Amino acid sequence: MLVSVIIPTHNAAAYLEAQLDALLAQTVAAEIIVVDSGSEDDTVALAGRYGERVKVMEIPAASFDHGGTRHDALAQSKGEFVCFLTQDALPVGPDFLEELLRPFREADVAAVYGRQVAYPTAPAYERLTRAFNYPDLPRTWREADIPRYGVKAFFFSNCAAAYRRSAYEAVGGFDRPIATNEDMMMAAKLLRGGYALSYAPRSVVYHSHEMTLGEECRRYVKIGAVMHRYRHRLRCGSACGEGWRMVGYVLQGLASEGRWGQMAAFLARAAVRFAGNRVGIILEKGEKR
Repeated sequence: MLVSVIIPTHNAAAYLEAQLDALLAQTVAAEIIVVDSGSEDDTVALAGRYGERVKVMEIPAASFDHGGTRHDALAQSKGEFVCFLTQDALPVGPDFLEELLRPFREADVAAVYGRQVAYPTAPAYERLTRAFNYPDLPRTWREADIPRYGVKAFFFSNCAAAYRRSAYEAVGGFDRPIATNEDMMMAAKLLRGGYALSYAPRSVVYHSHEMTLGEECRRYVKIGAVMHRYRHRLRCGSACGEGWRMVGYVLQGLASEGRWGQMAAFLARAAVRFAGNRVGIILEKGEKR
């Protein structure tokens, strides 16, 4: 079984060495490809120190696209299964890849994503958000399960995910160009194409964000626009219900830990995310007129 790991990077020097060392220590050997889009730090030089063990592809920063860049890198890879990692995702343990690939034993499984846990230094609300979105229970689901899961049927994360190359190619690959959520839209294509998706909670990475409110807002403007643009593909109703359940879960957890200051910070972020999402939808509607 040949496996390829693709890591899109931009100014990733703070993360990359630990990430590459973790990948090279896996129980499953893999082709590793770093796709750098115009880093201004030591990312490319650091990746180059690994010699033939890590292939480096460089593209201009302006040409980066969440779907297109990943698609082009996959076309240059060799693996029967192709894993994507974000630059700030750190595999936990040497069996990360082995566990991520395990669900592919079912012939119709086309894609698998792993579990994210917050870095130990992350705020408690990040830890609780990850716990809500990435529970400790595996699942495999198909198109027939969409009514039961709703929008959660399309929840998928290229932070740490793997695809069966043949299935990826059969449905045309990632949308390109696409500003964000290429993973979620790909999940919808695969489900509608008759494939199964799987979540592998024993395949774990450290991953969490500490964004400013402005960064959160800009991110959710993009998410809102993309979700509205592809709403006919999803055809499962709004994501708001799931979002409110997550907010309630995190607030309950923070309250039980007596983290009142973080409750206020989290509520501010939730409000910014909601507002950004609404703005994205409005902007997308305006562009369609």
